[in-house]
Amino acid sequence: MTDAIRIEAFGGPEQLQLASVPAATPGPGEVRIRQTHIGVNYIDIYFRTGLYSPASMPFTPGLEAAGEVMAVGEGVTGLTAGQQVAYVGGPPGAYATDRVIAADRVVALPAAVSSGQAAAMMLKGLTAHMLLQRVCAVQPGDRVLIHAAAGGVGLLLCQWAQSLGATVIGTVGSPEKAELARANGCDHPILYRDEDIAARVRAITDGAGVRVAYDSVGADTLTASLASLAKRGLLVSFGQSSGAPPAIAVGQLAAGGSLFLTRPSLFDYIGTAAELQSAAEALFAMVAADRLRVRIDSEWPLGEAAAAHQRLASRQSTGSIILRA
Repeated sequence: MTDAIRIEAFGGPEQLQLASVPAATPGPGEVRIRQTHIGVNYIDIYFRTGLYSPASMPFTPGLEAAGEVMAVGEGVTGLTAGQQVAYVGGPPGAYATDRVIAADRVVALPAAVSSGQAAAMMLKGLTAHMLLQRVCAVQPGDRVLIHAAAGGVGLLLCQWAQSLGATVIGTVGSPEKAELARANGCDHPILYRDEDIAARVRAITDGAGVRVAYDSVGADTLTASLASLAKRGLLVSFGQSSGAPPAIAVGQLAAGGSLFLTRPSLFDYIGTAAELQSAAEALFAMVAADRLRVRIDSEWPLGEAAAAHQRLASRQSTGSIILRA
């Protein structure tokens, strides 16, 4: 048997209940991992509330974790028992002490990356790589807007964008978060509760606007993101922590200066084992070179997953939240 968080009905954090479930044996192309650390992400909340649909009910949430390979199934190469690994993607199921998962979703960890770091950054760090390198290849001199700049993805985006030579503008909810964002590469923090975001962006950029706006907040910020773009700028909507973003009429893109809009999903950018490996290697190299520092906001025992979800949903966290298995 193994311990796992189970959800039997959609709803609030109270639906996250610890239970004992049968341990699985890896089949062909699979590995079994003894998990030590598990990442907590907004997508887990989306599954818990029913915004995203799991394959069946009840289910175990979670899309990323790190630990040690316990056993490998037939046909698996490149992974062996005892190896430190991490994964992201596949169906939900990470909130557990043990996990069987497809081997092509798993990457070996270099010595420079701990299991705790990996669980805190696989989904967020690979998202940052996707946004800055694939969705929009940020160049030196570019101006970028990053919402929730003191959050888990935001801190990584700020550091990575600054390392690419971009001028980083970020929105935050408090002076304390502004200082944290600034210490992690945000050149111009904006207190979104007190300031007009688009007006401040225009002032910072001498009226030009930003090349790209990265918006994970949704309802509260999407209109401001659109109004902050330079001509032919790109709005990247990749989350909705404040609720579903408002609809955008096609004509608004023309009126704003021939703007572009995209809603990317990480899993379309790491869909193959080769794509995942390449992106993970780029992420690990940034960490090893100390160009990317992973901030862990808090760590919770697996049985306190509900408290971890409450912390994430409060929008008070700074950095990543992880569970300890």
